[in-house]
Amino acid sequence: MTLLVTAGLSFLGLAALCLSMARHHQAVWSGPPDRLRRLALRAAGWGLIGLSLAAAIRQDGWNFGPVDWLGSLTGAGLLLIVVRSYRPRALLWMAPLAAAITLAAALGSPA
Repeated sequence: MTLLVTAGLSFLGLAALCLSMARHHQAVWSGPPDRLRRLALRAAGWGLIGLSLAAAIRQDGWNFGPVDWLGSLTGAGLLLIVVRSYRPRALLWMAPLAAAITLAAALGSPA
């Protein structure tokens, strides 16, 4: 379950960072983000990536947590690259789905 949580948080964080850039934002919505949205997306993106690291370390400790985190970050990044390249508007339904799966995995995993 930890891998689902870290991968989901990583995907959501990377997607937020991606959408904070004007070029990628325009591919999903009609125009570039305004300053407030851009800053909010960047803050959310870095915060979610930090949470994914914290979740990996909490579950697997300092020995294997960062390794699991880097693997999930890499997988989430590759998925985001493919989605952004071929179907950028798919992020509109993939992000809520990733959030739901992440939340379900976090609530279902033992403490």
